[in-house]
Amino acid sequence: MGAWISRTRVPTPEPDPQEVLDLSRLPPELLLLVLSHVPPRTLLMHCRRVCRAWRALVDGQALWLLLLARDHSAAGRALLTLARRCLPPAHEDTPCPLGQFCALRPLGRNLISNPCGQEGLRKWMVRHGGDGWVVEKNRKPVPGAPSQTCFVTSFSWCRKKQVVDLVEKGLWPELLDSGGVEIAVSDWWGARHDSGCKYRLFVTLLDAHQNVIDKFSAVPDPIEQWNNDVYLQVTHVFSGIRRGIRFVSFEHWGQDTQFWAGHYGARVTNSSVIIRVCQS
Repeated sequence: MGAWISRTRVPTPEPDPQEVLDLSRLPPELLLLVLSHVPPRTLLMHCRRVCRAWRALVDGQALWLLLLARDHSAAGRALLTLARRCLPPAHEDTPCPLGQFCALRPLGRNLISNPCGQEGLRKWMVRHGGDGWVVEKNRKPVPGAPSQTCFVTSFSWCRKKQVVDLVEKGLWPELLDSGGVEIAVSDWWGARHDSGCKYRLFVTLLDAHQNVIDKFSAVPDPIEQWNNDVYLQVTHVFSGIRRGIRFVSFEHWGQDTQFWAGHYGARVTNSSVIIRVCQS
């Protein structure tokens, strides 16, 4: 009988992971393309710290413009055109503002924090009247609201305000001053069926020193008692806005018309401030 022949396979040594994943060997153009598929927050928090070369790419304009160029919608193309037009000159010591912009994504989303009271009165500057502000569940659903809760007022004027820092939200000054964006504001207010109420809205656009540049106010007629738990919406769009806007102050008031102790006044919810690119 023939002898058995051993055919033991010699294991192939595993390559060093650092050699396999050494992206620094890529030409800058390919490295830029690879990094453009990384989430913006990861680019800023981690990739930027790898080495000087990566930091230069993350701080530069080309990477972020490549990210924006992937959105082929009409809004995406309009944003890319606007961003190219109003980017500040590149400086080695100053990161491109598009990085923070892409990470925070301030366009097209509500910049008001806690718009429905889902976090109590957090983020709002409050002045209590009567028995003060409370948060309750909506008596009727409000379309598009992130939470079916609302702020409820009392028998004397209750006021609350939130000031949105637009630069802190990721919008750079040259973009705000470009004339290419508009500011849409909205608020929902209503009453409980057994009590009428009054409501006011005041929105002001402020410069860096809190000076008023533009303003809008709404003082609608009161809602009468026995109203079927009605909700109404107030909207306004600031277009053709002047240069220098850095803050949006959003303030609303409410009270009941029966002067009852407790919380029978105006119910406000789903407040919003949305920045969007003007569609020409």
